[in-house]
Amino acid sequence: MNESSLFFEVDYYQINKSGMSVAGDVFLSTRSDDGSIVTVLADGLGSGIKANVLATLTAKMASVFVLNSMDIRKSAEIIIDTLPVCSERKIGYSTFTVARIEHDGNAYIIEYDNPGFVFLSNNGAEKISYERIDIKSSPVKKNFINYYSLHLERGNRLVFFSDGVTQSGMGCASTPLGWGSANTGEYIEKLVRSDPGIGAGKLSRSIVAQALAHDIYKAHDDITCEVICCREPRKLLLATGPSMHSDKDREMSERIRDFKGCRIICGGTTSQIVSRELDVEVEVDISKISRDIPPKSVMKGIDLVTEGILTLCRIAELLESGKFRNSDESNAATEAIALMMNNDIIYFLVGTRINEAHQDPSMPREIEIRRNIIKKIIYNLENKYLKKTELQFI
Repeated sequence: MNESSLFFEVDYYQINKSGMSVAGDVFLSTRSDDGSIVTVLADGLGSGIKANVLATLTAKMASVFVLNSMDIRKSAEIIIDTLPVCSERKIGYSTFTVARIEHDGNAYIIEYDNPGFVFLSNNGAEKISYERIDIKSSPVKKNFINYYSLHLERGNRLVFFSDGVTQSGMGCASTPLGWGSANTGEYIEKLVRSDPGIGAGKLSRSIVAQALAHDIYKAHDDITCEVICCREPRKLLLATGPSMHSDKDREMSERIRDFKGCRIICGGTTSQIVSRELDVEVEVDISKISRDIPPKSVMKGIDLVTEGILTLCRIAELLESGKFRNSDESNAATEAIALMMNNDIIYFLVGTRINEAHQDPSMPREIEIRRNIIKKIIYNLENKYLKKTELQFI
């Protein structure tokens, strides 16, 4: 398999400082026109609204500069020179880590006063040499940045975090000086050894959960962790809606059956067609009932079977808001999102037959035509979660 088959899964998890409605840490990720991925983890000075505004300013500046092909080192210098400086402590109002990952695996990272990141090769954690760049024009006390250049291969991981992770547990008997970078790195290594296939979302969540445990479940600071995994892409097929012509039912069903990867069917009519064409039973699972979303069904060989439009609408809403990350909601829609987050390339097979039930004016106004909902889901998967997608109507 050649280098072009590499996929970079990016995810993060975050918990606000106890008592704060917004986080002073900000994470942004985006994909450039040439296929490169740019991520920024910024930590605003202090906490709350003021820290969030400064971290957001930093993260957006960095994203724009790097996306527009400005040298990543020059970008960091401009950001540091632009940000206001604390008059008392003489330090910048935001620390940050910027990473640019190119499609061939070349990675360039700038680190300004954030904890050092962890690089996991296939042999475990490795130290990466860096270039220290002095920013002589900067009025802040710490006026240098660390610049890293490395190449990622399949199985490698990059783990970035704010000081809410490394300083968690500070003052406690077991961690009087905080968890610390070394202990954090060892914990990450242990997690990956015990679960070599662990994805970016699960790994970032596990690290944040451990940091919160050190703080005795009351975060003393914003706790944020970002993970980038380099791997062979995982694939998912989501099929929804009956095909325009019923003579395509068999073809659609066989494509679902023969797909090499995770499979989701959204829609009662669609699942009944597949059940009929493949002679596989489909049964409603009433073990978990949600007040808002119809229950899922069970079909042999299919990872998830759900109702159609209502569930797709909820998937679109949750992807748009991102609230599924810190929500206790558990239903067919959140299960579908969990599968999407654990896969990298998501194929949509969308039937174009009009379902008369959705033309009923008494139905909720937010119910849209299926294809428009799918396009909204695709937009968010690509732009918010850096997934690759393919759409085909049938």
